[in-house]
Amino acid sequence: MTRQEAENRLRGTFNLPVFYDNQWDAIQRILNKERVLLIEKTGFGKSLCYQFPATVFSGTTVIFSPLLSLMRDQVKKMTALGISAACINSEQLPEENQRIMADAVSGNVKILYIAPERMENHDWINISRQISISMVVVDEAHCISVWGHDFRPAFRRIIDLIKFLPADVPVLATTATATKRVEKDIANQIGGGIQIIRGHLMRENLKLFVLNVENDDEKFIWLGKVIPRLPGNGIIYTGTRADTEIYSHWLEDCGISSVHYSSKRNSESRVRIENGFMENKWKCIVATNALGMGIDKKDIRFIIHTQIPQSPIHYYQEIGRAGRDGGNAYIILLYRPGDKRLPLSFIHTAKPSIKDYQKVTDAIKDGLLGEKEITMQSDLKKTTIRTILADLMDAGIIRKIPVGRSSKYEFIPGSKSLDTSHFAELKKVKLKELDDMVSYVKTTESRMKYLTDYLGDSQNKSFANCDNTGEKKMRVVTTPEWRQKLDKFQGSNFPILEVKARRSHLVSGIAGSYYGVTDVGKVIHKCKYQNGGDFPDSLVALTVNAYQEKLKSENFDLILYVPSTVSGDLVKNFAEKVADRIHLPVSHKLKKTRNTSEQKIFITNFLKSNNVKDAFTVSDPSEVEGKSILLIDDIFDSGATIKEIAAMLTKMGATKIAPLVIAKTVGGDLADDT
Repeated sequence: MTRQEAENRLRGTFNLPVFYDNQWDAIQRILNKERVLLIEKTGFGKSLCYQFPATVFSGTTVIFSPLLSLMRDQVKKMTALGISAACINSEQLPEENQRIMADAVSGNVKILYIAPERMENHDWINISRQISISMVVVDEAHCISVWGHDFRPAFRRIIDLIKFLPADVPVLATTATATKRVEKDIANQIGGGIQIIRGHLMRENLKLFVLNVENDDEKFIWLGKVIPRLPGNGIIYTGTRADTEIYSHWLEDCGISSVHYSSKRNSESRVRIENGFMENKWKCIVATNALGMGIDKKDIRFIIHTQIPQSPIHYYQEIGRAGRDGGNAYIILLYRPGDKRLPLSFIHTAKPSIKDYQKVTDAIKDGLLGEKEITMQSDLKKTTIRTILADLMDAGIIRKIPVGRSSKYEFIPGSKSLDTSHFAELKKVKLKELDDMVSYVKTTESRMKYLTDYLGDSQNKSFANCDNTGEKKMRVVTTPEWRQKLDKFQGSNFPILEVKARRSHLVSGIAGSYYGVTDVGKVIHKCKYQNGGDFPDSLVALTVNAYQEKLKSENFDLILYVPSTVSGDLVKNFAEKVADRIHLPVSHKLKKTRNTSEQKIFITNFLKSNNVKDAFTVSDPSEVEGKSILLIDDIFDSGATIKEIAAMLTKMGATKIAPLVIAKTVGGDLADDT
């Protein structure tokens, strides 16, 4: 097919006039059944490089993408163009995924998007052998490389599939963020004489700024003052899920329309927010890095980071969402030196401990185990277990065995011990990348050139699109009025406890503060573990204020409190003080039926739930029957204890149960990265 013939087809199918030169280069190679690694900036149009050939090939093009939002968006666009497209992912019902796979086997799906984790699914592995695959695409291909900024073990299983494909099945790997080291690693893994096409990454329409601040309060004040003056709509990236809520609530308090977004929100909420974002429903979305990847919104006018990313690669990836229509966009990083602590914690926990590897290995040595069984025995997070399993399989220590419609893991007798020598090298590289990100903050040269040089796109070109090369420096100006406004907000920003449960009359409650974000956690810790005495009146007042603000209209009949595991009468005394202030009777008849361990010693929600299962009762059920109950505790973490008690109270006839606690934890509540 000549370029002219292809562009005639492009106009008829995609309503687009012409290809960019690098687009045509990649497409021509793919049509010639070659393997291609395409490294191009966000907004270049990498998706067209596989969508167009997919309409030419007779079979099904399978696109592996970690981005659920991209899947939804691209399927919608392809369907609108009359191209049969579908996606398979964990957020859909199993029946829907099964139907789509059957359609693919029948040849009724031209483009099939699928999450890489599906390569761990036995049903998909069997079905994939029956599909007439005409092309395989690895989107966000930097995830293949352990040296990449978002390595995912499941991507390694895609390589296993590629190795079994006939040599004439083309493969396209795409990314906007690959250093030379990552580029080489991807090329080596995919193999097959892969051709590398690397475009220019510079974006002159992005206006880059760094704003140095003394503390987090200055971040809040600057955002409240400046966001209304920025053009259009944009994204504010935070470092934790809790921060998405806090900053969003602050902006709303300032009269700025916003919504918070993270992987913690259910799929329906995320889809609703993504659609609203496309329609400019809010001035800004406050999000973790779960948002933005795969969102095809071309007119994002500003992207602000309240937390320094782990590397220049992460940063380039995230800011690449802005200004894809060619219009100017403001890119602003708010930075204080203490912000390094969060990315450092990511780096130090990027690989599980050697002890955790041994724990999983020992469990599998005892017999065939599935992922859920390994989770139960090891008490490790799902993401941790999947990293360990991938490494153990790559090292030939374990293997996956199909068992029915699922899979289990088997130890390979006589296998060598896991070589962890590269773990230290990987950590060293990641620490260097964080230092390089700090160097971006401190550089006095062109910020755009710094980023593109870092990514291997060096050009002798001058830029005037940052605060070092012509743009005006930004600074924070605080005033007594803004200080007072922020103080008032911080004293009334109460975290919602979203704990509604099926088969229970539990409803969402409220916390006085966040544990770990404010000094409230330090006070609680001192009282519980350092003989600090009863919770002070300041915490009583804070919690009562939260109740008055959010729950007073609920008309409760009775207060119950969670029996303590280690802190004696702390919660009992606290509940009595709260009861006195809000004029509700307090009952002392909620009791434990057996001893339980502290919830904080468990990692997984499964074991936390198991720890408190059937562990509570009310000595006089008539006291709660027909009553609306306010359930008081000191700290809210997974919600397992609250849910267990609520289920028991529901069986005893309670009509409503709402939790009221001093603080909600943010432990493990870091940026998504998954």
